[in-house]
Amino acid sequence: MAVLKIRVVTVIVGMLIFGIAVIIGVPANSDAHPSFNRDVLPILLQHCGECHQEGGKGHLESGLLLSTYEGVMKGTRHGPVIVPGNSFNSNLSLVIEGRGRPEINMPHGRKSLSKWHRLTIRRWINRGAQNN
Repeated sequence: MAVLKIRVVTVIVGMLIFGIAVIIGVPANSDAHPSFNRDVLPILLQHCGECHQEGGKGHLESGLLLSTYEGVMKGTRHGPVIVPGNSFNSNLSLVIEGRGRPEINMPHGRKSLSKWHRLTIRRWINRGAQNN
C-alpha cells in the first residue's frame, strides 16, 4: 500500500511540475542539446536578421552576418563573436545579455531577447557552438 501511495504522489508531483513548466513557458526541448539550425538560427533571424543580413546596417557597420553558421563563426571585422565552449567570454553573449556598453548591447532599439532565447544561445555556445 505504501509503494502505491509513493507512486501516486510521484505521478502527481511530476504532473504539477510539467504543468508549471507549461504555464511559465519552459521550452519543450530544454533538456536537449541546442542545435544551431533548429534552435539558435531562428532566434538570430527573428531578432537580429533585419540588421545582420547581407547588406543590412549591422552587417555593413560591423561585418557581422548572423544569417548563416559561417557568418556567426566568422564574427566581425574585429574578430570572432563566439568562443566555443565559453559563452561568458563570447561577445555575442555579452551584447545580447546587456553586459556591454549600452551603445553595443543588442538588439538596438528593439525589445531584448527573452531569458529563454539568451539561455538557448548560451547553452549552444557552451556545448561547443557546433553547426548542427
